[in-house]
Amino acid sequence: MEIASDETTRICNHCDRAIPSSNIDLHYAHCSRNLEKCNVCGDMVPIRHAKEHFLNTHAPVACSLCSATMERGNLDIHKGESCPQRIVNCEFCEFPLPAIDLAEHQEVCGNRTEMCYQCNRYIRLRERYNHASRCTGIAENNVESSRDVGAPEREQGAPRRQPPEYSRKRLIFTIAVTGIAVLFGSLFFQKKAEASE
Repeated sequence: MEIASDETTRICNHCDRAIPSSNIDLHYAHCSRNLEKCNVCGDMVPIRHAKEHFLNTHAPVACSLCSATMERGNLDIHKGESCPQRIVNCEFCEFPLPAIDLAEHQEVCGNRTEMCYQCNRYIRLRERYNHASRCTGIAENNVESSRDVGAPEREQGAPRRQPPEYSRKRLIFTIAVTGIAVLFGSLFFQKKAEASE
């Protein structure tokens, strides 16, 4: 079978494609007159579109984010996947920042803690998903946990403990105290600056 197929096709000297032997002369005349091999990628492109092909695909361009130079055809992939200045979101706080700064930010951000309202323990953000899957809802290291009544009550269908109501008031109080401290500090430094003049 292979011998028969070799006899029925020939390789075009211009485009290196296998062409039926009966059509090779007509194909070669058309191919050599209308097609040109790209010097960069080796694709056969119409002669009238060769310059356009080069400009749209292979012309060197600089990334607007990081100034790296690459072929125009690779620019979109670079900006979307590998540019160190592309904007990505922190997995812990959803803050948008350049990809080059992400690892350092997430190292700090992932070590922040939040209270688990089921067991009242402070959990690092990088461990919250693992903690949530194995959290029993029993408070640890609390006065209430020494009574050890949480587990039997839960077995009887008692509802889980709700988050403390005072946390919002505590946050507002902390913000108010901080604001007052900043106000007094700025007044103090302003008086000190006026006195030194």
